[in-house]
Amino acid sequence: VQLQASGGGLVQAGGSLRLSCVASERTFSPTAMGWFRQAPGKERELLLSITKSGSSTVYTDSVKGRFTISRDNAKSTVYLQMNSLKPEDTAVYYCAASHGNGWNYWGQGTQVTVSS
Repeated sequence: VQLQASGGGLVQAGGSLRLSCVASERTFSPTAMGWFRQAPGKERELLLSITKSGSSTVYTDSVKGRFTISRDNAKSTVYLQMNSLKPEDTAVYYCAASHGNGWNYWGQGTQVTVSS
């Protein structure tokens, strides 16, 4: 299974973007899917995750109230809606999928750049 992330780009501070992550197999049904990001010189951090049933968790305080994760199981797709973007949100964003024992699958990453 391959994960294909898309939707990144250049946006001004205060703007919005929606990232998508599609699995190559429509029957792919992981326990959870998540979004990570990695800024230059920093470690990759887990932002949000969502279970198969749609229960989501936010792990990073800086995105609470601004980023939302959603999932369309029928389309094997997970989304990351990012609002009120800030320059410090600039990073490469990765999607990942888990069968419950760690993050087993990774997307290729999509660049998000927020200008001030």
